[in-house]
Amino acid sequence: MTTVRGESRDRQAEVVFDRARAVNADFTETRFAGFFAHDSEFERCDFSGAAFDQLSLGGTRADGQEWDGVAWPRTVFRDCVFRRTRFATFTHFGNVRFERCTFDRSRLRGQTATQEAEFVDCVFLGPVRDINFFGRPPARLRTALGRDRNDFSGNDFTAAELDDVSFRDIDLHAQRFPGPPGYALLDRVAERAGAVLALVEGWPDGEHRREARYALEFLAGTAAEWNAGHALVTPAQLGRRLPPALREELFQAFRRTSSDTSRGRAAPPGEPGHVPR
Repeated sequence: MTTVRGESRDRQAEVVFDRARAVNADFTETRFAGFFAHDSEFERCDFSGAAFDQLSLGGTRADGQEWDGVAWPRTVFRDCVFRRTRFATFTHFGNVRFERCTFDRSRLRGQTATQEAEFVDCVFLGPVRDINFFGRPPARLRTALGRDRNDFSGNDFTAAELDDVSFRDIDLHAQRFPGPPGYALLDRVAERAGAVLALVEGWPDGEHRREARYALEFLAGTAAEWNAGHALVTPAQLGRRLPPALREELFQAFRRTSSDTSRGRAAPPGEPGHVPR
């Protein structure tokens, strides 16, 4: 294994890490025309202010040659910092594992190629938008990856601003999330959706009713499909086009229909604010 140490400050660098190990490397403010990693390790590396035009974090082959389809080695980032890092518009995450990494106001947005990525004990700060996290890799790749589940645990989102972020086949209770007033980690989402329909049907505006019904149906379906009826719920998920006051009314009713497992638990049955089922 090749060991890489020290600093890299080439403003237009294009680098390939193939079976390499970088320790305490300083990539701050580096502009990468291309960054490609395969079967490598990065430990205590600083990517603050770095910008990537093309980025493959755990590629099948970093040298651009054809993958044999048999084995896909993992690339690991351990104790690395991504502060105000500008990820490529389309980042190929690939078979990559992040351990105890910090994503501080990084441009983690609009990322879809994350099906094989693992995140363990990482901290997320600031906006995290339009991204999917997966607890299971695609079935066709599990033999090559050597696993049928992605490790996704111990991650801290308490200081993150989550917008249209989905967690699929992930133990939500093994993570830390922000709590009320903006977020609630809830169980029995389908039951809650049914419980608040009476409130929605009492609204006078037909468009508002339709928007809320659609949002509740979608939330209940995805919670059942992805996380055994559990979901991290925000007011926006209950109808982005609803007036803010109605969204908040529905959110409060939704989370109080049964046990709220987030911080600042909702009122239990029989207490003020509880909406009976």
